[in-house]
Amino acid sequence: MATKKKATPAKKPTASKARVSKAKAVPPMKSFVMSPDTKPFSSMKITRQTVYWIILVGFIVFSQLWIVKLQLDISSLTDSLVTIQNSN
Repeated sequence: MATKKKATPAKKPTASKARVSKAKAVPPMKSFVMSPDTKPFSSMKITRQTVYWIILVGFIVFSQLWIVKLQLDISSLTDSLVTIQNSN
């Protein structure tokens, strides 16, 4: 025989002491303001970032020249293969 279980009534949430967080003071909103120029843009001072950019540009130029050389070698090989095939 099946026995019936008693349904337990849903418990009501008990009123617990909720932590009240204090609202942090929000600084007033400011519109965008231009920062003062500390260094002129056209100054010729070499910084660490300048060295990094020079190294990066040098690597990019070197890799691009290498790719152009490879493309020229491949094109000369294909041209020689085409001339050999056409001569037969």
